[in-house]
Amino acid sequence: MSEQVSILVGTTKGAFVIRGDDHRKIWQIDGPHCDGWPINHVVGDPETGRLWAGGGGDWFGAGVWRSEDGGRSWELVKLTTGQMDDWAANDPDFAAMIGWTPKAPPFTDEFAQIWSLNHAHGTLYAGTKPASLLASKDGGKTWDKVEGLTDHPSRPDWNGGAAGLVLHTILSDPGNAGKLWVGISAAGVFATEDGGATWDRRNRLSNADAHAHHDHPAAPHDGEIGFCVHNMARAPGNSGDLLYQQNHHGVWRSPDGGRSWDDITTGLPSTFGFPIAVHPRDADTVWTLPLNGDTQGRYPPDASAAVWKTNDGGKSWQAKRRGLPDRDCFFTVLRQAMATDRCDTAGVYFGTNSGSVFASIDEGETWDEVARHLPTVLSVEVCQPAG
Repeated sequence: MSEQVSILVGTTKGAFVIRGDDHRKIWQIDGPHCDGWPINHVVGDPETGRLWAGGGGDWFGAGVWRSEDGGRSWELVKLTTGQMDDWAANDPDFAAMIGWTPKAPPFTDEFAQIWSLNHAHGTLYAGTKPASLLASKDGGKTWDKVEGLTDHPSRPDWNGGAAGLVLHTILSDPGNAGKLWVGISAAGVFATEDGGATWDRRNRLSNADAHAHHDHPAAPHDGEIGFCVHNMARAPGNSGDLLYQQNHHGVWRSPDGGRSWDDITTGLPSTFGFPIAVHPRDADTVWTLPLNGDTQGRYPPDASAAVWKTNDGGKSWQAKRRGLPDRDCFFTVLRQAMATDRCDTAGVYFGTNSGSVFASIDEGETWDEVARHLPTVLSVEVCQPAG
């Protein structure tokens, strides 16, 4: 396995690629890319080195940027219009200044942002705000909507979270092209086993009696997990349908592809957090970064940063603090801002809303700050050559 790792970072002011040396010791920052667009998610294809960055907003509209050269140059496929298009259409001087030409994007104004990306089995998927799922069979050049999810019978009941109604997580099964899971805040977990034609809503608690009553509106009730799923991760390789979830109210484990969920929050300092990541080869090793609470500031408990790690599938948790700020720490780590590499000793990476990226090359035991003073970090992923 190659030890050459690129950290792909989405921020409020473009995409960055942080390239490491052969030992993951020296890091070089390249960016910002994508013309300063807000970039919610950046992913790569290890087979080809192609990268994609999804983002946008009310001003730009939504789009996916594509790089064929590892992030050195980028091309935009715009999917919806934004306010800038309205301005340019009515102001020739402004249109000339930004190099705008009239062109109708394929989805007009149906959504404002791309929030998530996933490349699997030759298909690139994209999640949007408001929530829908798109698919591209040609590397992101053209797109179709996955109507089976859009037309789900529960759609009228979907409610947005604090960030709106967003499809923020897309998971795939490397052994089965027909299987996908998505997380929608605040509608819950949905799964398909037929390539997106039909979808099941999968939020049932396996231990409902223990969590049937709670005052918080995002907490489990009526036998179902809180619908405000923050992030999900799938266990590696041939681990079956083992999933992990950081919810608005707790950390959960599903052994059956989301058909039932077990609470594994006990041992963590809070029930609230955003990211979760699983070891690339060990299905029982998981990392998360708890925050103090949704109404308490959303920073590390006691303002002391720690990544919490389990080696037994959530039966017990340990705080890993070495190298992280141990006092006066008020950053937030957002839902897509933690990832792992596939090196022999796995690396773990996360980014903060204060513009730092931290890396651990010893499976979360110790940490180094490899970038600082970036814009607000919205996502962190890793791309390394296949093999």
